Amino acid sequence: MMAVVRIWLPAAIALAGVVLIIVGDETTAAMGVLLLGVALLVVLANLFVRLSLSSEREREEEERNRERGVWPDEP
Repeated sequence: MMAVVRIWLPAAIALAGVVLIIVGDETTAAMGVLLLGVALLVVLANLFVRLSLSSEREREEEERNRERGVWPDEP
């Protein structure tokens, strides 16, 4: 399910934008450019969510290590 949101949704939006740019008149081409921007925003939003989740996992792992008495700077 996540692959659909991360890969296929922005790809479908970008494809629709490219089709509008190729097929349409000036106004429709402008809507196509807008859709390309939206696809980029979806990719960036997914990237930020993934970075946030990985950072949260790292913090939880560090907290568990500290509870066990393992400090990050000790060998």
